[in-house]
This record gives sequence, C-alpha cells and structure tokens, in this order.
Amino acid sequence: MNHVHPDARTARRRGAVIWDLGNVLIRWDPRNLYRRYFGADVASMDWFLANVCTPSWNEQLDAGVPFAAAIEDLSRRFPEHRAMIAAYGAEWSQMLGEPIEANVQLLRQLKDRAVPLYALTNWSAETFPIAKARFDFLQLFDGVVVSGIERLVKPDPAIYRLILDRYQLDPAHTHFIDDSAKNIEAARALQIKAVHYNETTALNIDMFLD
Repeated sequence: MNHVHPDARTARRRGAVIWDLGNVLIRWDPRNLYRRYFGADVASMDWFLANVCTPSWNEQLDAGVPFAAAIEDLSRRFPEHRAMIAAYGAEWSQMLGEPIEANVQLLRQLKDRAVPLYALTNWSAETFPIAKARFDFLQLFDGVVVSGIERLVKPDPAIYRLILDRYQLDPAHTHFIDDSAKNIEAARALQIKAVHYNETTALNIDMFLD
C-alpha cells in the first residue's frame, strides 16, 4: 500500500498556499526604528541603510548569521556608527509594523476552507519568535520554514524544494505569494503557481482554490 502524507492529498485536491510574511502579512521596515534616531534627516537615514545596515547585510542575518557576530563585524568596519548598528539588534522589534489586514483576513478565510497553509520566510531565527508572540495569525499555518533556521534564503531553489519535500506539496497545485520579483521567478522556475504581491494587489480567495 502507498502511504501518502495527508497534506499531500489535501494539496492536490484543494491547493496549498505558501505565504511570504514580511510586507505580505506583516509590514516590516528598518525606517520604523531609525526615524527615531534620524528625525527629519531622511537623507542621512537613507544613506545609513544603503551603506551600513544594508539589505545585503540583513540577508546575512536571515541566512543564520548570529546578530552578535554580524553587529560586531559591522561595527569594526564602521566604528563611528557603532551605536546605530547595535540598535539594529537591540531594538529590532521596532522595525515591525502593523499586519496587512486584508491579507490576514484572506489567510483566515483559507483556513476556514481547510486549505493547507504554509509560510516560507527570509527571517532571522533570533527575531522570528518576536513576531510569533506578537501576531496570533502566525499560528494558523500548518508549517513554517524560516530561512535563519534552515540557513537557506530565498531565492535559492533549495529552500523551495525543502518546503515542497517537507510537506509533500505538489508544485503544480501549490500557490506562493511573495513581494519580491526574484523570489517569484525562482518559485515559477519550479512550477509553483506564484503571485507577485504589492500594496496595490487585490488578492481574493478564488485565486487560491484549485
């Protein structure tokens, strides 16, 4: 007898949905924190985030590099910004914004329809528990893959294969929502049905029911 994981049966029958989290379900922006430090000097804040605590540096945290090590390394390179760099870790929770309510409502609707729900997020293993404690809807997922735990980050195809294999999902019957074009392209290359989200995208339940 062939034993099929129950998630796989459900995914083929109804379609599973994999959600990105940051800026799809939860607003996240380092500027939420650094406006407190820079005030009206937006140009200096933007320079700092483009040249010191950069998106590529943050990606190292998402890939599993410990905050303490990353902050110490960056502080040696930019000693004049040591206090600001330290704030990235000590006050990280201030970067979290509000939920994107329309998408959270859709998440709950899909849950009510018994659609299998998963999250695939580029997020530090150290800070993800902060979000879990703050946002109760993160408990709705049947499984969550966090880059910082796996030490893989989107758009590496390996992290998509990991979530598909771990939960026995058929990519042809799996939807994926993300705000990054490169992450969408990587998902589509694996035959996952991907939706590129931004704040003007109107998601609705019919898009995700096979």
